[in-house]
Amino acid sequence: MTNNQQSTTNKGFTIIESLISITILVLAITGAVSAVRIGILSYTFSKDQVAAFYLAQEGFEQIRNIRDENGLKNIHWLNGISYLSSDPCYFGKACTVDPVASSLPIACSSPGNCPVLRQNQSTGFFGYDSSWTPTIFKRQIILTSINSNEISVV
Repeated sequence: MTNNQQSTTNKGFTIIESLISITILVLAITGAVSAVRIGILSYTFSKDQVAAFYLAQEGFEQIRNIRDENGLKNIHWLNGISYLSSDPCYFGKACTVDPVASSLPIACSSPGNCPVLRQNQSTGFFGYDSSWTPTIFKRQIILTSINSNEISVV
């Protein structure tokens, strides 16, 4: 007698195999989306760091420019900066600069209380014009006397 019985094999996936496959797929997609999100956040942070660096450098350069102009005019090198206690950047006071509007420093109400910088969307300039868009940046300059011929700009 011959056995004509054929063995049957399962040709589909079980529920457990399907769940494992779906879990692996979801983890792969979540990982990719997370990597993209972290990349975008890193880009934004880096862009803001570069802008902050250049805004700080602009403040230093503006103070240096006033000092150099005073030397060319044969007046005291700190005149208009911190020569008199009434000057906007007198030692221990906080001040800021707006090279777009004026070459003179502007006194802040107190250290840590300088106004928020604004940006002109059409030119990209930063300043304090109230019609411009507010940014996340503040610029504060504090001068410290080292000796009669030297100051620290922070």
